[in-house]
Amino acid sequence: MDDRETADRLQIAEVLARYAYAIDSGDWDLLDEVFTPDAMIDYQTAGGIRGTRAEAKIWLADVLANWPGRLHLIGATRIAFEAGEARVSASFADTLAPSRELVSADSKGLIQGGGWYHHRMLRTADGWRSRELVEEQSWRTIQ
Repeated sequence: MDDRETADRLQIAEVLARYAYAIDSGDWDLLDEVFTPDAMIDYQTAGGIRGTRAEAKIWLADVLANWPGRLHLIGATRIAFEAGEARVSASFADTLAPSRELVSADSKGLIQGGGWYHHRMLRTADGWRSRELVEEQSWRTIQ
């Protein structure tokens, strides 16, 4: 692995971290630093929408308001560079809680799940950005 590939991998890891932070904090405009303006985002396996970056931001803000306690962990990441793009698959685990306050583990509305985020990323003038995200929901529990 040369220095350029190492730098690319670190920058892509930062994009994944930025995505998790945007979702968990509700900083929806930070998603502009994750996705290209024409990105297609697909949350259908989790019961969500498939839409543009702008549509996804509106949908996320509306739906996730019901779970103010949020934590996404990004784990095993596979990056394959091909023809100026990067195919990125990263495992995730998430918890959505009905409150940011202490709640019992059996509280109604607590959701936990996991799966894979599959990105198609491009190097842009502003750094790596995702042009496509497909969430592959592997499991989900709901209280």
